Amino acid sequence: MDRNTFTGLFLIMIILAGSFYFFRPSEAEMKKARETERLDSLKKAGVTPVQKDTTKTAAIANPAVDSLALKGPFGTAITGTESNTILENENLLITLSNKGGKISSVEIKGQKTFSGKPLVLFAGSENKFGLNLNAAGKVINTNDLYFTPAKTGNTVTMRANYGANAYVEYVYDLKALSNKVAFNVNLVGLQQVIAGNNIGLNWQTTLLQQEKSIESEHRYSAPYYKYLDGDVNHLSVSKDEKEELSKGKIQWFSFKQHFFSASLISKQAFEKGSLEVKIPTAPGQVKFYDANMQLPYAHTANQTYEMEFYFGTNKFSALKAQGYDLEQQVDMGYWPLKYINRFIVLPVFNFLNSFGWNYGLIILVLTILLKVALSPLTYKSYLSMAKMRVLKPEMDEIKAKVGEDNPTLVQQEYLKLYKKAGVNPLGGCLPMVLQLPLVMAFFFFFPNLFELRGESFLWMKDLSTYDEFIKFGVKIPFIGDHLSLMCVLMTVSTLIMTYFNNQVSGATGQMKYIGYIMPIIFLGVLNSYPAGLNYYYFLANLMTFGQQFLIRKMVDDEKIHALIQQNKARPADEKKKKSKFQQRLDDYMRQQQQAKK
Repeated sequence: MDRNTFTGLFLIMIILAGSFYFFRPSEAEMKKARETERLDSLKKAGVTPVQKDTTKTAAIANPAVDSLALKGPFGTAITGTESNTILENENLLITLSNKGGKISSVEIKGQKTFSGKPLVLFAGSENKFGLNLNAAGKVINTNDLYFTPAKTGNTVTMRANYGANAYVEYVYDLKALSNKVAFNVNLVGLQQVIAGNNIGLNWQTTLLQQEKSIESEHRYSAPYYKYLDGDVNHLSVSKDEKEELSKGKIQWFSFKQHFFSASLISKQAFEKGSLEVKIPTAPGQVKFYDANMQLPYAHTANQTYEMEFYFGTNKFSALKAQGYDLEQQVDMGYWPLKYINRFIVLPVFNFLNSFGWNYGLIILVLTILLKVALSPLTYKSYLSMAKMRVLKPEMDEIKAKVGEDNPTLVQQEYLKLYKKAGVNPLGGCLPMVLQLPLVMAFFFFFPNLFELRGESFLWMKDLSTYDEFIKFGVKIPFIGDHLSLMCVLMTVSTLIMTYFNNQVSGATGQMKYIGYIMPIIFLGVLNSYPAGLNYYYFLANLMTFGQQFLIRKMVDDEKIHALIQQNKARPADEKKKKSKFQQRLDDYMRQQQQAKK
């Protein structure tokens, strides 16, 4: 490098360094830019920062208010400055806002989101709660009024004044170690002001994403409700829906997420109401819920409504401890699956959980117990398939003798052979059908089991969601944006088991290959399901294969063949009276044969 080139480069470096120094933004400008960036990111996620310090208030620019409005109903409560009050115990951190006198956000202590942040059920301006009052010919929603807070211990009173000795009052009380917030509404001195015999209560909020897979949260999130003398029901989990609740008084309704719920219980019951659910498109938002309920109003000087909020986990035992059948929000499957899960699987799981074992070990022991209980059915199924395999050469002879162009006669000859040999062709299917409800019950049990949330085993960091063996970065049809290693292992084990089952049953033709289709379909379906569920199916496949291996060592095909020949040689069997079912089946086969001739 010559001298002139070096000098030129040196001067350019000095100019660049000087420009960075003299034209750099000030500290105030950098701070402002960082704050703007933070607020933009929160806005995109649908989250509004919550102020937890009760000594500070966030001043909000008040819109211009008509002077006539200030003289109208609740005129003194129309304007104000928003501030927060905190209610807190060992389980909950609740932020109350004087704007609407409502609970503006709820944090579940001891729980974290999948990304490790504090778990906040809802927060921000999208959470609205208030009474709709028809006062002095005008509908007023208390969500828009400014209440005056007063805190005594762990009790907060919010009051919005209508006039002298006339007001709306909310009283919140949070006991120690509780997930319930007692909520009383007092309407004092408004008997001549409020028109009508009902008061509307509106609560709407957008629940925020807590888990790794928002698709999974969509799958298990919905508004639930219970009539006073009825069962627990819910709206759609997969689409937008609105439902009018007019079949009776409503005891409670709940904004349920996958593993957490926000519920409101009315001790006097709501007269009627409506619930609505929408699936938002904004990132980080799971479901939008809107509830409108009607409370009876008796026009007394002091009307009180006693209610309770529940904010907490969807752990079955925790919900059951609250009463009111809240535990029925945990989806245990359809009948009879939910009874199998509630009265068989769950008690056994809780018993194993009492030992303090790792949940991977608990699932292993639970699978072993299930397989041991079903082993008699497994043995009968295998034995029946072995008999069919031994009979296959004779069945092939019948098919060759009668001809494939006469399937009705072939089936009739098959039935005669089954009867002579003492073999039930459905003997291998019936035991499998009897096992199916238990197998299907686990399909609902593990995805809704709160205990698995955040629990790791081997390479699986969280048994309540899928494990990512490969992450593609883009969504691939049928598979998704990832590949679950446990789901792959489950699929491979199912394919191997299908191969050996074909060897046992002697399946040929199309039947030989049909069994390989379902495992491939399950790979696409279960790839996004919890690792705990795929782990159970993987273990079940291994144990079934082990059982069949042992049974195969115990069952001798030659002895089965000898037994079948012995049954065929018994003339008494031919003289046995046919059952009504067998008689109808023979008549049907005979009619089909005659019709064909």
